[in-house]
Amino acid sequence: MSARVLPLAAALVAVALATGCERERRDFDPPKGASSSPASRSTSNRPGAAEPLRPGLRPERPGPAHEVESNAFLVNNGKRLFRWYNCNGCHAQGGGGMGPPLMDAKWLYGSTPQQIFQTIVEGRPNGMPAFGGRIPEDQLWQIVAYVRSMSGQLREDVAPGRSDGISAAPPENTRREAKPVRSPPFPPVPRR
Repeated sequence: MSARVLPLAAALVAVALATGCERERRDFDPPKGASSSPASRSTSNRPGAAEPLRPGLRPERPGPAHEVESNAFLVNNGKRLFRWYNCNGCHAQGGGGMGPPLMDAKWLYGSTPQQIFQTIVEGRPNGMPAFGGRIPEDQLWQIVAYVRSMSGQLREDVAPGRSDGISAAPPENTRREAKPVRSPPFPPVPRR
């Protein structure tokens, strides 16, 4: 009797293990046959790999911000691009430096995805260079989504959770939402 139960028990354990393997599987790429919108197509991991958006041009539509901001892979890729394009050089990982901080509630030029997109593409007075023509549109929207995640404006399950390096700030998905308020731009710096 026990000789028949042992192979049956082993078979049940094998079936349980085989079905449990898919439990932790995550799909990070868009499904096959998905639309070719910038938010749904897979991008290269190289900065500037696609056709850049020229300065002064508006995106074809208001923007795939809602699509990008609900995709953890694209938001995390925005974090990588933020470092690759050296946004950290001025914004100091979102805490501010030469550029304004991105982790607080004060937004000089607006906090909507379209306003942030416009700021990156066209630049702003007193230091923000125009990146239009240098960064492809799909990568711009990923950076926009990451910038919004810095002040807690994305869902916790979408915002990046940690950096692979040493970070001076808590992970983006643990920050409380900072309610954006429009503040006046910095006054011009007097020249000597």
